Amino acid sequence: MQPLNTLGRGQTVPMDEPLDDAAVSIDPYLWLEQIDGRAATAWVLERNAETLATIAVGERFDALRSEIGEALDSTLRLPFPSMRGEFLHNFWQDAVNPRGLWRRTTLAEYRQVEPAWDVLLDIDALAVADGENWVWQGAEVLKPDYRRALLNLSRGGADAKVVREFDLLTKEFVIDGFVLPEAKSDVSWIDENTIFVGTDFGAGSLTSSGYPRIVKRWHRGTPLSEAVTVYEGAHDDMVVYAYRDSTPGFTRDVVGKRMGFYTGEQFVLTESGELTRIDIPEDADFDIHRQWLLIRPRTAWKIGDVEYPAGSLLAADFDRYLAGDRRLDVLFSPRPQTSLQAYGWTRNHLILTLLDDVRSALRVLTPTAAGWQQEPLDVGDGMVQVDVWGTNADHSDEYLLTIGGFTQPQTLRYGVIGGDDVIGGAAETLKQAPAFFDTTGMTVRQYFVASADGTQIPYFVVGKDAPAPTILSGYGGFEISRTPVYSPSIGRGWLARGGTYAVANIRGGGEYGPSWHLAALREKRLRAYEDFAAVAEDLVARGITTTAQLAAEGGSNGGLLTGVMLTRYPQLFGAIISHVPLLDMRRYHLLLAGASWVAEYGDPDNEQDWAFIRQYSPYQNMRAAGSYPPVLFATSTRDDRVHPGHARKMTARMREFGHDVTYYENIEGGHGAAADNAQLAMKWALVFSFLWRTLVDLPADS
Repeated sequence: MQPLNTLGRGQTVPMDEPLDDAAVSIDPYLWLEQIDGRAATAWVLERNAETLATIAVGERFDALRSEIGEALDSTLRLPFPSMRGEFLHNFWQDAVNPRGLWRRTTLAEYRQVEPAWDVLLDIDALAVADGENWVWQGAEVLKPDYRRALLNLSRGGADAKVVREFDLLTKEFVIDGFVLPEAKSDVSWIDENTIFVGTDFGAGSLTSSGYPRIVKRWHRGTPLSEAVTVYEGAHDDMVVYAYRDSTPGFTRDVVGKRMGFYTGEQFVLTESGELTRIDIPEDADFDIHRQWLLIRPRTAWKIGDVEYPAGSLLAADFDRYLAGDRRLDVLFSPRPQTSLQAYGWTRNHLILTLLDDVRSALRVLTPTAAGWQQEPLDVGDGMVQVDVWGTNADHSDEYLLTIGGFTQPQTLRYGVIGGDDVIGGAAETLKQAPAFFDTTGMTVRQYFVASADGTQIPYFVVGKDAPAPTILSGYGGFEISRTPVYSPSIGRGWLARGGTYAVANIRGGGEYGPSWHLAALREKRLRAYEDFAAVAEDLVARGITTTAQLAAEGGSNGGLLTGVMLTRYPQLFGAIISHVPLLDMRRYHLLLAGASWVAEYGDPDNEQDWAFIRQYSPYQNMRAAGSYPPVLFATSTRDDRVHPGHARKMTARMREFGHDVTYYENIEGGHGAAADNAQLAMKWALVFSFLWRTLVDLPADS
């Protein structure tokens, strides 16, 4: 298979093909976008060698990698399960099984201190047998008996994967079963002999974002070329999809498309191929469970004389709604400090996860003849994150919860709604993770600071009270919330060694619902950066740290955030950490999945959009005469979501200008920049070694 380099919207060219002279004159580092090009690969290897020779040396680095790796591989970690019928499924990686084991057990066995696991597939053994560097990307398991699965296997951790059918009883791949070659495919079961498939069917079958544009129905025993098209979108749509709801008595096929990250259309597909539109706002999320349709609008939605606010959750009888009945029950209505973060069905109940000033709360809603009844689900109090980890919605009212915080290891709880010990009480603790670092003397605090426009921005601070070197982490995009999370890597590599860790809940995220996200969308993007800068200044003003000992850290969209801090607010930081970042916002939409993010950032080919994007695009705003803090860029060759060319080109430009820049590119790892625990420990050891040397000027052997 010939490596490809994406150079234009929907255009791919073989690696090392000569580049257009005019383009090179504008961007002399365009050649670094050739992912596997010979010159680009040689450049990456040179940068990696320099970094390993300067950062990955000494007793401190060895201790960091060892301690972080020990925690990541610990057999005492929580084996987080997925509930599938009578079994709990788990994917497990450790030092003995770096690529991982897909395994299952029963609830009764899971309750034991050391459960007996039935190993379904050993990915390490499979990789050796196939001569491939397989990375597990999950499984689509056929309901209701859970005997067959469509496995997703990635080469090196990329989003693109190979799909292969697997038999969970024989623990073997199905001979002449469903198989798809490497692509960004989307597959789902219709029945044991039929699947929906969206993949690379050839020329014109992918969107400009590189995702499926066409979805087909594929019958067992027939070639893929004979699969029948059931739905297709336009080239400039983001992705199309199809799935079957196989709930007995409520079987439905649903197809649809996402025009962008926040807009879509969806239809019920009949056996004859007719489409009935589910008539909801294009920017609304939806969910169908048994007889219920849930709708969550992103902007205010007016029906008749009633206006439903953005971020509310509404319920309707699905069949009556399709027939035109627009009676809606309000299950949640947002308040200034409270937003809906997630919801999950059990068989007969709905669990809501709320954030109140970035603090978690759960509610259980139950449909009755008298309307929807609501009760709290007790999860304790404090600065912790509570998530509904899983339910068994097809079979029961069972659920799993995870509870943890910055200094509180995660607890896994199991309950059955309607049981005597659940609503208003505490569910059973199934497993408790051990503490991987000493928290003696540490506190978790929440502060608020006014941003440039006066908006109050919350942030968390973890550590001891004394002024200390501090990492300020943020994201600020795609309506993703940053909440308290227990991290053995940050704990061992930073907190336990005397550092302070802060998390900023800036606009662009979802901490206060859709309005918090919309406040920093497209032309309003600078607000997110002003928010982060305000938190950085407040950390210094409160005496938590000093400018010289403050580092900005983030990945992906958070990598763009830290790139903007580097170029727009360099005076506020002593160091910058940027993982798998977007940095060249002039070309981001032309690289890999970049076109799918135009709704978030704007279209650089539109001059009106480029007028506001150019104000912050890090690559275009880097200056030879500027004074910048030291920066570490970390990315992955196999990241087929955010192109490694962003970090490569930024590093090359900074080197040209003589600035202090360090670069490391993992050959594997995908968008997570690590394919196994050893690679993840290596990445974090590099980050912390860089920060201790930069912020505290410690020698390598300290």
